[in-house]
Amino acid sequence: MTSDNLRRLVDIRVSNPHAVREAAAARKPAASLIGDHGRLMMIAADHPARGALRAGNNSMAMGNRADLLDRLCLALSRPGVNGVLGTPDILEDLLLLGALDEKVVVGSMNRGGLAGTVFEMDDRFTAYTADAIAAAGFEGGKMLVRIDPADPATVTTLEASARAISRLAENSLMAMVEPFISHRMDGRVKNELTAEAMIRAITVASGLGTTSAFTWLKIPIVEDMERVMSASSLPALILGGEVSTDPARAYESWSRALELPTVQGLVIGRSLLYPPDDDVAAAVDTVVNFL
Repeated sequence: MTSDNLRRLVDIRVSNPHAVREAAAARKPAASLIGDHGRLMMIAADHPARGALRAGNNSMAMGNRADLLDRLCLALSRPGVNGVLGTPDILEDLLLLGALDEKVVVGSMNRGGLAGTVFEMDDRFTAYTADAIAAAGFEGGKMLVRIDPADPATVTTLEASARAISRLAENSLMAMVEPFISHRMDGRVKNELTAEAMIRAITVASGLGTTSAFTWLKIPIVEDMERVMSASSLPALILGGEVSTDPARAYESWSRALELPTVQGLVIGRSLLYPPDDDVAAAVDTVVNFL
């Protein structure tokens, strides 16, 4: 993004804040949740709002907004990419840049559990609401549901997530739920990435809300994925997680997961936006070929 383009974004936000709403109203919506390849291929970019800026060895990779927007626009322009996940600030920049036409747009909802804080498990809904997502004409909302058996704040997150799922369903919108069993270890929250933990998390997440009709799951790669994904009949998307030092191995694991009956696509963020060789287009195209 040139300095002129960045300045144009800032000027619009200063002089005409209503341009965001106008751009949302003018956006051409996606015809379907799945693309021509029969899958949902999404780029995730909701990490910064949780204070999680690391990608690979660069602890501040996502801290440069112009660079992040460049990478997002490039990824979204590649054939086969039919969706994006983000918080209001990022999605509104993309709206103003005209990058969201005919894309599945999912707004990230609970961003209160900031990474590395003592209140991380109290994951309050501080970004999109279901009503705001519906008003913007987006296709769904995403929530992170971390379940820590030792932290009472977990039940608050579960209750808020259930309300959000129900409200999204009332608007016939996708609820994308990312569940984990989590524990605080040495002062940091760690997700338990075992088959048994993921099965437990999936079964809890699948039962949240007054209906599961519009609920999709967002699941990491762990051992024994066939057994893990048999825990629910809900459609699921595979998440990318941290940038791998062995991209070929990560790509292979995503490809294998796509063979499972409930897996309907991928939601990949840093691994495609900040690949080790920094070739965003090549990384995206490689993964799209798996669909």
